[in-house]
Amino acid sequence: MTTTTAGRSAVSSDLYLRVQHFYAHQMQHLDSGRFEEYAATFTEDGEFQHSPGAGPARTRAGIVRELVEFHKRFEDDPVQRRHWFNHIALELQEDGTVSSTAYALVVSVRPGGKPDIAPSCVVHDTIVDGPEGIRLKSRRVTHDQHFQPPFS
Repeated sequence: MTTTTAGRSAVSSDLYLRVQHFYAHQMQHLDSGRFEEYAATFTEDGEFQHSPGAGPARTRAGIVRELVEFHKRFEDDPVQRRHWFNHIALELQEDGTVSSTAYALVVSVRPGGKPDIAPSCVVHDTIVDGPEGIRLKSRRVTHDQHFQPPFS
């Protein structure tokens, strides 16, 4: 059952909870370096674009390749990264997919250090709910611009 909120087609409470559960497990795969499991949360022909100026990775195998390459920069760095999703807004689309917009913060911690929060992002997903369960057809991550105070 869907309801209408401010003229938009909202999803059921059950689907909303399932998406939150999906995101929690998906981010744990990513943050643990389990890139094959992360890529399996996409449809086989899924697209994933996460870095400014870079094109999207396409297909599950392409997503794994992109993540392996991206994370090489952390090979000699004992950093632990955590992706934090919040303010998840879901909207049912006419084609049966679900549009998701969520805020994301990436928290990085190094041994003995304090957490560093950067980047701040908005995540735009197209979700399908099919025989495999919830999967992403596409994900596009936009990074917030850094604010520079005029008096710095």
